[in-house]
Amino acid sequence: MRVELHTRDVPWPDTPDGAFARAYLEPLLAGPVEAFVHNVWTEVAVLIVDGRTVLPITVNDDERGNAWVCSPYTHYVTYAKEELYLLDSRATRAVLGVALDALGLLARFSRLDRVVTVNNWLLSTNLYPALEPGQIAAVAAFLRERFPSHAIVFPSVNEPFAEGGLLHVPGRQVYLIDPGRKAGRSRKRWRYDLRLIERHGYEVIEPDDPKRVVELYNLLYLDKYSRNNPQFTERFVGELPFTLRGLAKDGRLDAVLGYYERDGVITTPIFGYDTALPRELGLYRMLSALLYQIAVEHGWQVNDSAGAGEFKRLRGAEPCIEYRAVGLDHLPWRRRVAWVVLEQVLRRVAVPMMREKGL
Repeated sequence: MRVELHTRDVPWPDTPDGAFARAYLEPLLAGPVEAFVHNVWTEVAVLIVDGRTVLPITVNDDERGNAWVCSPYTHYVTYAKEELYLLDSRATRAVLGVALDALGLLARFSRLDRVVTVNNWLLSTNLYPALEPGQIAAVAAFLRERFPSHAIVFPSVNEPFAEGGLLHVPGRQVYLIDPGRKAGRSRKRWRYDLRLIERHGYEVIEPDDPKRVVELYNLLYLDKYSRNNPQFTERFVGELPFTLRGLAKDGRLDAVLGYYERDGVITTPIFGYDTALPRELGLYRMLSALLYQIAVEHGWQVNDSAGAGEFKRLRGAEPCIEYRAVGLDHLPWRRRVAWVVLEQVLRRVAVPMMREKGL
């Protein structure tokens, strides 16, 4: 099985997947990356497997302050601290806060952020192309040899890989749905939400104002949730091949989603709305219903990412633990210890909590 690493003059496969990868990755390869995502500092390269499968990689050397899409430390320590407010018990918050401080020290000791991240599109949810048996193992082996001092990380793994000798470290609970196959009450709920678009006087448009798209994304993902989420720029929205749909009324764009598809699955890394408008208006409900309708029209499944668990379950989505699959066996013990501790603690403590609380 042939694996090739390219940083320029990439021999893009002559396939729909190759065309998407070229349109997406050529601007990032030209860089700088922070011109597309303000809070990401990384090196981008491309793997071509057997001349047809495209997997972007990012290479990090323990930089500080990166968005969580390139920084396991930000995800497992910084972001986790921010989300402690979701827990009802003050005592639990205090205990976990101390535990996260200790984990942070261990992560620094192990240089947790010295990583090569495979299939990293700088998004919270990274969809995989159709993979053939042996490709994950071949990629992991190639990168272990090419980057002997880096952990090899595959993000956004919903079903643990059976090959490659990888440690599967839990990350988030995400929600998966095939809305075209749903019937009964769950389908009625999102179909009702879809009718709210016309009822509230909105029309579905193709937005052409990257500045407004970024504003709406920021209102939700940065201002309401966390500035450790990727901070997309107007170039990211305007130059990369997302399909945008928005809800507009009286010439004003109030909500937007941007999606992409790989191997019959779509997800929406660009999603936001005017949070100053009344919650009762239901902009989140309308956007989600619009996404499901798009999926039904094309026969796609939806990776609905994390958050709003009860809302998504009521509309037929199934919870699924998302992992980072990590290659470590080429590293010394000091570099492995934080990952091993993380896997044990998250599997025994965080995963039951995510399932119980729907986090």
